[in-house]
Amino acid sequence: MLRALGNHNYRLWALADVVSVTGGWMQVLGLNWVVLARTGSATAVGFSVLISTLPALLLGPWAGALADRFPPRRLIVAGEVAHLVIALLLAFLVWRELPLTPIYALTAAGGLVSTLEGPALGRFAGQVVPRDDLGNALALGSLSNAIGRVLGMSLAGALAATVGDAPLFLINAASFLFVLGTLAVMRPGEFHPLAVSPPEEAGVRAGLVYLRGHRVLLVLFALGFVLSALGRNYQVTMAAMTEGPLHAGAGGYGALSTVFAVGTVLGGVLAARVRELTVPLLLAAGAVTSVLQAVSGYAPGLLGFAVVILPIAAGAVVIDTAKSTRLQLDAAEGMRGRVLAVHGTIAAGAGAVGAPLLGWLCESLGPREALLVAGLVTLAVTAVAAAALRKPRVAEIPVPEPALATV
Repeated sequence: MLRALGNHNYRLWALADVVSVTGGWMQVLGLNWVVLARTGSATAVGFSVLISTLPALLLGPWAGALADRFPPRRLIVAGEVAHLVIALLLAFLVWRELPLTPIYALTAAGGLVSTLEGPALGRFAGQVVPRDDLGNALALGSLSNAIGRVLGMSLAGALAATVGDAPLFLINAASFLFVLGTLAVMRPGEFHPLAVSPPEEAGVRAGLVYLRGHRVLLVLFALGFVLSALGRNYQVTMAAMTEGPLHAGAGGYGALSTVFAVGTVLGGVLAARVRELTVPLLLAAGAVTSVLQAVSGYAPGLLGFAVVILPIAAGAVVIDTAKSTRLQLDAAEGMRGRVLAVHGTIAAGAGAVGAPLLGWLCESLGPREALLVAGLVTLAVTAVAAAALRKPRVAEIPVPEPALATV
């Protein structure tokens, strides 16, 4: 389960990941609270979230091309420095209670930096562990994200009530310093070589040509979009269930959110225990979570609903971890950045499409029926994906072996 931790550089990186995710969630909650407190508008909070995700939708493929062309550690250092500056500026703006316009601008800038840095972070995982340990490292990363999210949300709530909002941004700035320090003390001789694209294979167009010839990757992208759009937006369906059939109110929603968070931790543990994260495992998890989603709305009471969403949350982590592992291992090393960037763009688009679609289904059909329809659709798409992946592979477009990266 913990074999990736046998690598010295990964142990350092895993610790840095927990610290960074914790600080990141503290800033997210702090920013949302500042916007809500000043405007009293949930729409304004939604606008803040939107402008932070737009760069991923618009620039994701170019970020992937950048990650495939240059050593990832250099891009990560540049990204962490930029994030550090943005966090310090946000802390100053919040402390001085300056207008929201520059805060929105910095939020958009942070989203841009995250977009440009994201594929490099994904590729870097392939340098801190050998290929055989990559799946385990990604599973442990999912567990770290779940733990960091819980810690960040808990600490943010406690600190905001006692010392105010500005320190949340300062703590996040300190987390970037921690990541930079971690990168500085890693052992260069223990990095694993990772190919980068030569000039003739660089660029967005070359990445799209590569993907066009790899049916497995395209099927995984399509399946991931549907599962994310209709099977991940439980913030919407949990809210609809607690306000509707369950009559549980804000307290019930908070309890369900906690159960869901616990489920993600369990999912990270389960994924880490699996020796090899395969496509059949992904399909099986997709089918099981789809069935559970279809019946979840008819579970008896708040407790019954909570019992069903716990394995759904765990299954979602297994699905995402297996998908990320296959996308990296089944893609050429010199194309990983672009593959991961497309994956991120699709995930952002799925969230943007799925949340309002599920909201409309809940209002039009009712929460229980919306969960049933969404679960049946994701189950059908999972079956179609399984059938498509069983077909014999056509000849794939060959890609020349790229040069190896330096760190």
